Amino acid sequence: MKKIIIALICTTSFLISSAQNTSVEKSIYGIQTGLLGVWAHNELKLTNSIALRSELGFDVGAFSERLGEDPEFLFILIPAITVEPRWYYNLNKRESKSLRTDGNSGNFISIKTTYHVDKVIGSVPNHLNYISDITIVPTWGIRRNIGKHFNYETGIGIGYGHYFKEKDVYIKDVNVVALNLHLRLGYRF
Repeated sequence: MKKIIIALICTTSFLISSAQNTSVEKSIYGIQTGLLGVWAHNELKLTNSIALRSELGFDVGAFSERLGEDPEFLFILIPAITVEPRWYYNLNKRESKSLRTDGNSGNFISIKTTYHVDKVIGSVPNHLNYISDITIVPTWGIRRNIGKHFNYETGIGIGYGHYFKEKDVYIKDVNVVALNLHLRLGYRF
């Protein structure tokens, strides 16, 4: 009986010591672009499966202004500040299947919180005013690597948005439903 217990302890300790516990990377810097903007980001490791993503960038805004007979389409860039804790929930599974996990390549669930300031790059007619807002959107997404430095990322989520009302500005609803639907190509440094 003593030999069996010793054998079980040795086997268990061997299995525990050889078990893989894949982790997100300590810190990642990169840039990404998509149809609706360009962003620079950092992901900082909090635990083996959770990273805190901080992001600065420009979201694209587009609207139509009807002046005379023909509508005029205007595009603006809106500065965006984002903080997003991400839980990469399938890193160990990807590692067990010999799939890449470098650069935090995996599936994730996050809470994307974005603040848009009330300044824009581009021309906005004098009778229009851009109002700052904040959105909080639970998101599901994936990131995959292409080669050593390139990656792509896609995500979808629905959440809450709030416009910060300004004096002498009429807003029908300050609380709105926010959608996060993104497809981005990126470069990791």
